[in-house]
Order: sequence, then C-alpha cells, then structure tokens
Amino acid sequence: MDENDWLQQPAHHLIPRGDAGYPDLLEQISGAPAQLFVNGDPGLLHMPALAIVGSRNPTRAGARNAFEFARHLASCGFCIVSGLAEGIDTAAHRGALDAGAATIAFLGHGIDRVYPASNRDLAHQIAQHGALVSEFPLGTPPGKANFPQRNRLISGVSIGTLVVEAARRSGSLITARHAGDQGREIFALPGSIHNPLARGCHQLIRQGAKLVETADDILAELAPLVAHIRQNTVKSTASATPADVLDDEYQLLKKHLGHDPAGIDELAENSGLTIEQVSSMLLILELEGEVESLSGGRYSLLG
Repeated sequence: MDENDWLQQPAHHLIPRGDAGYPDLLEQISGAPAQLFVNGDPGLLHMPALAIVGSRNPTRAGARNAFEFARHLASCGFCIVSGLAEGIDTAAHRGALDAGAATIAFLGHGIDRVYPASNRDLAHQIAQHGALVSEFPLGTPPGKANFPQRNRLISGVSIGTLVVEAARRSGSLITARHAGDQGREIFALPGSIHNPLARGCHQLIRQGAKLVETADDILAELAPLVAHIRQNTVKSTASATPADVLDDEYQLLKKHLGHDPAGIDELAENSGLTIEQVSSMLLILELEGEVESLSGGRYSLLG
C-alpha cells in the first residue's frame, strides 16, 4: 500500500522526530528513529509505560504471571508495552486489555503487516484500544535482524522493563540490555533452578536487576521516578502550561473522583480531561498515596 493511502485511513499516523507528538523518552535514546508509524492512539506514547517481555515458549505459569502482572499494573495506570510476539508478549498485551486499559505493541516489520499471523486478532484489538507502532517503512517483512532493533524502542519508551521467563540467549535479554544502556529500571521474575527459562532472569538479577515477587514491588520501585517525571513535566512546560494550571487539573480530577469508585472513562467524561491525562494522573496519585485502585479498573480517593 502507498504511504499516502495508508495515512488516509482512520487512526493512522506518521510522527517524525522533533514533532510534538514524538515521545520524549524515545528522543533521549541513542539511535532514535527518524519517524514512527502509528496505528491507534499516538497519545499513549506519552503515558508512563512499563515493558513486559519474555520467552516465546513460556511455561503455563510464566504466561499466567505475565498476564496477571500486566493486568494489575495496567489497572494502576501504566501503559503496558511489548512486541506482539507469541508467549509472554501476547500474555502481557492480553492482560492489559483485560483490565480495560491501553497497551502498545512495537513491531519488527512494516505496520501494514501482522506477525505472527496467529496474533492477527490481537493486533486488531490493540489498534482499537491501544497502538501498534513501527519505525519500518510500509511493506517491510519481519526480517530476523529487525527484532533486536525493535527491542530498543520497547525499552526506550518505557520507564522500566520486566522480564518474565527468558533463556540465557533470549531476545528479551537484548531488551533488558537496551534498558540498562538507556538508564531505565530493569526487573526480573525469579523461577525454579530446574527451569531453563528462569536462567536468563537469574542472570539479570545477578547483574543488578530488581528481583520481583509481586506487582507492588514494581510500583514501589517506580514511585520516585514517576514523581520525578511529574516534576520535570511541570518545569519543562511552564511556559505553555503553568504549574498552577497542572495543579488545578489534579484538583479537578480529585473533585470528580471523590470516595465513590469510578472508572477512567467516567472520570474523563465528567472532568473534561482526556483518558490519557486521567490515566497518567491516577497513576501518580496512587503512587503518592492519595488514590486507591479497585477491581474492575475503578478508583477512589483515600482518606
């Protein structure tokens, strides 16, 4: 398909580097792509994101862990990022969607293709409720060399990367290495010493990755970082959006939240804020101990 024809389709976007829509975290990495093709909501690229990656052939327990971690962290306001591969990637995307939250899939081929074919339906769901993203030109096939290159974007757009089941030569360790080079947090789930798919995670832990047993371990670790991001946002946008305006937005959200549980869509509609703004603000408020995340993707004020 011709690029201009592709861009005429609903929810199709091309974001060049330097554009206001280009994610700030990707701007910071070495070898940031010159442009991003996006099928879905490009605003999600600016949400606090967590990458979840791992084996293409996980154990049943590994897939379940990826699903549950993704569902819980997505319900807390993180945008879950992965690579649409079979196994752990698939479980992570599905966990986020199950929470009624957004997820982003970075592709190792042109955005007009789906690979693997078994994830065609999942790719359509992500395009509708999240975003598919690729740096490769339309028509680019899923070449073997493309996926390690793609992995630097998965880690680069995220403030942290969680590895769930990975062999010692897993591509997930490439993503983790990129995360380390980019100054991002690295988390790993430990496993049985008899499970070959735990050895990559154990290797990461020996090298300094944070050992994770629950999703709350990740939330506790990232809380200061998310607060730091909020401070930088207030400072860097002072000329366009004064800090008192941002504070007013938080007060507006809390006014409509109250102590009665409410979902993100309801809060966005009542407050006039976007879903992306509400998701990001709820995450920050939860990490600061002002908001409680409840079942069904609902939130209420604490205290």
